[in-house]
Amino acid sequence: MSTRPRTAVATKSRPSTASGRSTPDAQPVVLPADRERLTGFYRQMMLIRRFEERAARAYTQALIGGYCHLNLGEEAAVVGLMSALRPSDYLFTNYREHGYAITRGIHPNRVMAELYGRSDGVSKGWGGSMHMFDLEKRMLGGYGIVGGQIPLATGAALAIDYRDGDEIVLCTMGDGTTNIGAFHESLNIAALWNLPIVYVIINNRLGMATTVDRASAEPDLYKRASAYRMASDRVDGLDPVAVFEAAQRAVAMARSGKPFLLEVVTERLRGHSVVDPAKYRSDEEMALVTERDPVHTFAAMLVADGLLDEQELAKIDAEATLQATEAAAFAENSPFPDVSTLFDYTYATPVANDSHRLPGQPLFEPAPIPDYGVNR
Repeated sequence: MSTRPRTAVATKSRPSTASGRSTPDAQPVVLPADRERLTGFYRQMMLIRRFEERAARAYTQALIGGYCHLNLGEEAAVVGLMSALRPSDYLFTNYREHGYAITRGIHPNRVMAELYGRSDGVSKGWGGSMHMFDLEKRMLGGYGIVGGQIPLATGAALAIDYRDGDEIVLCTMGDGTTNIGAFHESLNIAALWNLPIVYVIINNRLGMATTVDRASAEPDLYKRASAYRMASDRVDGLDPVAVFEAAQRAVAMARSGKPFLLEVVTERLRGHSVVDPAKYRSDEEMALVTERDPVHTFAAMLVADGLLDEQELAKIDAEATLQATEAAAFAENSPFPDVSTLFDYTYATPVANDSHRLPGQPLFEPAPIPDYGVNR
């Protein structure tokens, strides 16, 4: 894995040396397309950072209910992965999915409104933080059950193969998910049937509060693909360029009809959820995590390589902060969904005997008590 963010740039060559080999110029030549892509990566990473910080604040203000899991520290991984997909490809992810929704093209206002449980949210307020769904953007759900998305994503890949489509499925999961049966069953089926799917392990080194090496007999999680003769790779998840390049290779293989397992090693800047104080991590560990913050290190690389200056970084930060603030205002002004719509999206098609009971309502209306008269 790379130890610092890398730029994919062209280089000038000096005249040949005595050995007959040319040497690259000290200063890389950054093509306009490269500059646009790299600065675009940073803009997306900064938007996710400020959005998630605003979401954490709203949660402490009781504006967001239920559970709330943030992508803080995983911005480079999210941006690199999503940048490798076509609009027609499908995404399945877990409950830590706000950044994925935004980079998939869902407006931050709709994502924040969903966190607030409002009707203008991407799932009309009924999904909340863990259950984003947008068929138009082909984001087919965040899933609260650990690994619940993996069999469904595998089924979607089977449907693509059955229709001879050229789309692929990208399915993300946490490191702890690799220990459940559905993970192995799905990889086995995908390898047997050559399904067009990329399984991505977002390894932030902690399954909730348990480190990978204490939970997995094989802590190098990408190696698990070898049991199914499936191609795999591991990449530095703090480097958006490295993630993008690795994801491109994985997606290309899936599009050719071969599944792929990609392990993206990243960090988690906060606890498992907003309410988790992460007391299980030492001060020394947190200092190292903070030092490796992907947003800050990527910004430093862009400045060092002459792609952005401090004034431009500040402008991008201000724009991202404004977008997050506007998203929060939009969410707070959005109405709550009407109770009458509670069961509208339980099933895609009508189901016989589907119960529409509200909390406290009996399963059946009680039978009337017979009136036998006063003297009987």
